[in-house]
Amino acid sequence: MKKLHLKLFCSLAVLVILGCQNQAKLSQESEFDEMNAKPNVIIVYMDDLGYGDLSSYGANTIQTPNFDKIVNGGVKFTNGYATSATCSPSRYALLTGRYPWRNENAKILPGTAPMLIDTNQITLPKVLKKAGYYTGIIGKWHLGLADGNIDWNQQISPGPNEVGFDYSYIMAATQDRVPTVYIKNGTVENLEQDDPIMVNYDENFEGEPTGLDNPELVEMKWHHGHNNSIVNGIPRIGYMKGGEKAKWDDKDMAYTFLEEVKSFIGRNKEKPFFLYYAMQQPHVPRTPAPEFVGKSGMGPRGDVILEADWCVGELLKTLKEQELLENTLIVFTSDNGPVLNDGYYDDAVEKLGDHDPAGGLRGGKYSLYEAGTRVPFATYWKGRIEPTTNNAIVSQVDLLSSISHLVGINLQSEDSQNLKNVLLGESSQGRESVILEATGRTALRSGDYILIPPYKGAAVSQHVNIELGNSMDYQLYNIKSDPGQSENLVESQPEKLEEMIAQFKEIRGEINSEAEPLELK
Repeated sequence: MKKLHLKLFCSLAVLVILGCQNQAKLSQESEFDEMNAKPNVIIVYMDDLGYGDLSSYGANTIQTPNFDKIVNGGVKFTNGYATSATCSPSRYALLTGRYPWRNENAKILPGTAPMLIDTNQITLPKVLKKAGYYTGIIGKWHLGLADGNIDWNQQISPGPNEVGFDYSYIMAATQDRVPTVYIKNGTVENLEQDDPIMVNYDENFEGEPTGLDNPELVEMKWHHGHNNSIVNGIPRIGYMKGGEKAKWDDKDMAYTFLEEVKSFIGRNKEKPFFLYYAMQQPHVPRTPAPEFVGKSGMGPRGDVILEADWCVGELLKTLKEQELLENTLIVFTSDNGPVLNDGYYDDAVEKLGDHDPAGGLRGGKYSLYEAGTRVPFATYWKGRIEPTTNNAIVSQVDLLSSISHLVGINLQSEDSQNLKNVLLGESSQGRESVILEATGRTALRSGDYILIPPYKGAAVSQHVNIELGNSMDYQLYNIKSDPGQSENLVESQPEKLEEMIAQFKEIRGEINSEAEPLELK
């Protein structure tokens, strides 16, 4: 027993040191009910899934029975937020418990970006490791690797394994960016030494075809930006040469990650584990497995949502078969809101029909309006969490503190709030306010109101046909009575406007209307 106490003390001491470097504190471990085993924790993280993309969130033209098991069988949040309207910043916040706007490099990253998370930073997997968990990430990373000058033919470090993950099986960035390879614990899988990988985001390699110059080789036509190296008939962002045997097969990607998930669970069922299952759907390029092609009637975007729903069904089945379902907390959410045409002609717009991916909200991916950051958000724990709908404001930045407290570690953070009881369905008292971010611009949700400060720039991104939230005037909306943000209350509620401006400045600082232009490539 003395050795156990000493081990816990040493673990916490290390975490306190790390926390102090990142404006987070970990104090004495709280009492944990030793009559019950610590729960496994799985975060299922979707990519570009909108608030209205699931039948459990109101969709009628598409049915998602397995997602619905989680949403309707647990706590369904109606005011659950990603921190950002784009992927890399949201993933940074989820893992670090820190607002991405505090890190000037937390933007949409190229495939050759350096690691966004400092190896000294406190992270969710680090905390869970110290609590005795085996930790793993399977799926999309997109938080940079090494120092950016990567030799893909050697061990790649630092990466996920250096920020708390015992096991990692990832794609470096996104499905539409090179390199199009899987990386297992820092090593490119199936790479042959005599066929080394070369990657460049600025210049092509001599003699290599591109989507721009060789349209006859393209099976999926690009709309904007995605016109560099061609892999599996799909033009990508960035240039790549070599690594032929290591390249993934896009249509098998969902199965590849799912099999890794099943294997991870099977290997670690005897001890508590944390799994970050970062799914690639429905991000572009949308490449459903043959079994799902045409299944939705909405084109590839709808098909990959159904494919992802099936994968989640297989996850639940695996947990049940391993007798883990009643001791596993599942957090399900998405990194940002929806987008239809995000670089390829794939019928997402043409076959949309009556489906509303934004679920009646305004905007979408890249936008400061609600659909950019308000996303499906649910927690499920069979036998522990009672099915309920919760209107509390919750953010993915809160997962670090909340899950830490769940496993017995008292973490105090500048941005991450302990909403453990809210996530478990035991309270409806969520955040009072949250800062939302979209490509460097920020807004404030406080109570029932949202304030969007003035920002220069285009009101609409023509390529993706999404309102960005830019205006040279303040925007104020009552999001409870007007979820579609159709009535600007600036003139009718001047006192509320001043109150919100003061609150925004207290958290975020002085307002700067300058914003970097949105780059879609």
